[in-house]
Amino acid sequence: MPQPHPKFERPSDPLVAQNQYRQQTYASLEWPSFAAARAKLPQPILPEHETWVKLYWHAWELAWQNLRQPAAESGFVANFLDAATEPFLFMWDSAFMSQFGLYGRRAFSFMGNLDNLYAKQHDDGFICRQIDLGTGKDFFYPFDPNATGPNILAWVEWRHYRFTGDDGRLTNIFPALMAYHRWCRANRTWPSGLYWATGHSSGLSNQPRVPNSSHHHRHWSWVDASMQASLNCYVLAQMATLLKQQTLADELEAEHARLIELINKQFWNETALFYQDVDPEGRFSQTKSIAAYWGLLDGALIPEKRLEPFVKALRENWAFKLPHRIPSQSADSDSYNFETGNYWRGGVWPATNFMVLRGLRQIGQHGLAHEIAVNHLSNVAEVYEQTGAFWENYAPETAAPGDPAAKNPVGMAGLSPITILLEDVIGLSVDWPQRRVFWDRRLVSERPYGVENYPLGPDGTLSLVADAQKLTLTTDVPFTLTLRDAHQSMQTAVPSGTTEIDLE
Repeated sequence: MPQPHPKFERPSDPLVAQNQYRQQTYASLEWPSFAAARAKLPQPILPEHETWVKLYWHAWELAWQNLRQPAAESGFVANFLDAATEPFLFMWDSAFMSQFGLYGRRAFSFMGNLDNLYAKQHDDGFICRQIDLGTGKDFFYPFDPNATGPNILAWVEWRHYRFTGDDGRLTNIFPALMAYHRWCRANRTWPSGLYWATGHSSGLSNQPRVPNSSHHHRHWSWVDASMQASLNCYVLAQMATLLKQQTLADELEAEHARLIELINKQFWNETALFYQDVDPEGRFSQTKSIAAYWGLLDGALIPEKRLEPFVKALRENWAFKLPHRIPSQSADSDSYNFETGNYWRGGVWPATNFMVLRGLRQIGQHGLAHEIAVNHLSNVAEVYEQTGAFWENYAPETAAPGDPAAKNPVGMAGLSPITILLEDVIGLSVDWPQRRVFWDRRLVSERPYGVENYPLGPDGTLSLVADAQKLTLTTDVPFTLTLRDAHQSMQTAVPSGTTEIDLE
């Protein structure tokens, strides 16, 4: 008989006592059928791209087939979306599923996955990245190098706030996020202050950027873990300021400043013009990984003089500009696999594509973001037409599934045909605390296109459709519209009701 694992006292974080999810119990809550929910979802209008619309609705239907109530023994506190790969609640999948779940929030709360993670937080702030759906037990012990990560939950929650304006949720989740950040800072850093990860805890399990690192950090400093920590500080500091937690805001801003300095001093490879992982002797990895583009999401991280050469790799066909964009590692890197992508050795993943696209828009590269998004969605659609399915990842140089790749994994499947379609192909986004809507219109179409029944804030809706001559908007809440295309940008106040705008 195996002996029970010994329990050791670990220091507790007082913020965990404020984590209300740990005290919650599950209250049964039904959700509407997909047929009923469909009326509450945004409706893309794309008369010249009916396949994209078909994929959009199929992705939602897949999601609805995988909605779950928690098992009675699990201790989970909310309904959730099952990733449909293995019987676990995954931190990585949950973070990205919530990003298309934003658009279905009128019918189902897709933040329930994160609520369940917060409910399982330990006294010292640790949250396991993989939790058994049946028992609610952690899959890893806290000090296993693979036990947690990536630390992107604060970024996910901040996007939710900016889209919905739900500041009440910020109050609820901030203690859990802050305690988790402190745990990572205490247990996932080197004396320098830079962070480490493993292939599995970073989400990029078999990428050879750090040799033999699938399950161990190998004493390297990891570029994505450090950039995610910087982003985490940047976002949490804004939350703390909003919640009038100035002492915590100061703590986070100080770490943010240190990380910016360290990341730019240690990870920038002037020869490769790229941010790369560093070994204990200060030597750079031989792999250009898509993981480095987490740096684009932190607006203060990358110096202006480095942005252009860093982003240039996304425009080069010897690096990341391949027939299906964006490969998870560059074509000129060691162990790149051009045939299938071999998982993270070149495979194209919706989650990392979504991350890069958000970063490109953060730095004002709207045209490049649209170009990559159309390429990616077109390839996803072609593979769907061939196979009748979505795939966990895709080959980088042919319109084909990756290998290995799970079939119809709802965690990844929804990002491309839902979020990337709405935000990067159609080009619509929201900053609801500022009551602002942005439409970046770059899709070439001879017929009117847009979105109907788009959610604004807690209960508002918007429909907007335009051709080359006229934009028609109907809304029940006023806002400020910023309209961009490849040539110009305009801003106008939009009242409740129907408004027509001449675009010529």
